[in-house]
Amino acid sequence: MTTTTLAPLTAADRCDRCGAQAYVRVLLPTGELLFCGHHARQHASAWADVAVSVQDETDRLQEEHGPVLR
Repeated sequence: MTTTTLAPLTAADRCDRCGAQAYVRVLLPTGELLFCGHHARQHASAWADVAVSVQDETDRLQEEHGPVLR
C-alpha cells in the first residue's frame, strides 16, 4: 500500500458509510471507497491489506473544525 497525492477531497466527496464529508480515499484494485475520519479508522482493518493506495486528509479536520475537546 502507498500513500498517493490525488486531487484534494472536497465537500462534494461523501463517506460511503454515512454520507458525511469524506477525508480518506481508499483506492482498491477494482474501485475506490470514500470515508469520513471516523469510518476510515473503524474499517481500517478491512481495507488496509487490500488497498492499492490511500489518500488521507484527516489532518484537515483540525484545521477546518478546531481541536477536539475531550
